[in-house]
Amino acid sequence: KYTPDFKLPKPGGFFLLETKGLWVTADRQKHLLVKNQHPNVDIRFVFSNSRQRISKQSKTTYAMWCEKHNYKYADGSVPDEWLWE
Repeated sequence: KYTPDFKLPKPGGFFLLETKGLWVTADRQKHLLVKNQHPNVDIRFVFSNSRQRISKQSKTTYAMWCEKHNYKYADGSVPDEWLWE
């Protein structure tokens, strides 16, 4: 079961917003499953620090992971352009 942090309106629909500080492997796997099962749902992330590595052993950052899997992301707060696109 998946419950987003926030559901925000956008013209013609909505997007789901996830706010993350620490983003563990299980959460990342969950989002890949949700995306696979619901490819048309727009899920976006706001991180406290998107430059944080996904683990101590990895060079991949939260931002790099989002880019690889085609998720929009931001640091600190929801960008105004997300609300007005």
